[in-house]
Amino acid sequence: MTNQQTRETMQAYAAALLAFGDIRPYLSGNVTMAFMGTDRVVAGRDAVTQTIKFFHEIAFSSAITVSSVVCGDGEAILEAEFVGTHIGEFEGIAPSLKPVRVPYSVAYSLANGKITALRLYFPMDLLIRQLTSSAVTAAA
Repeated sequence: MTNQQTRETMQAYAAALLAFGDIRPYLSGNVTMAFMGTDRVVAGRDAVTQTIKFFHEIAFSSAITVSSVVCGDGEAILEAEFVGTHIGEFEGIAPSLKPVRVPYSVAYSLANGKITALRLYFPMDLLIRQLTSSAVTAAA
């Protein structure tokens, strides 16, 4: 894919994602999503879609703040912040209604107008600490 095709696909995908819309049209049938630094890998359009929906709408009521997106031929990198409220069970932790804020990045591979791989650099330990901490953090 050219840089322009990659950029157009990523813009459409991001618009759907941020609007909690249907992201399936932007994912290849055999897409994979790997949580880098762990052994977690999700494979297939339905499973990846469900995992993203789980994080953004079921376990958390979330918003994503995108800092930057860099696109090349068939590759893209997104830097963002996951901001939300813990509303559903996550990693065995009952809903706490605690706010969370986690910076993260995703590297994407694309082919034929579809995302074929997502590699998430998401500090899961930071998220878990925010959910299990009893300390109240004062806003600066």
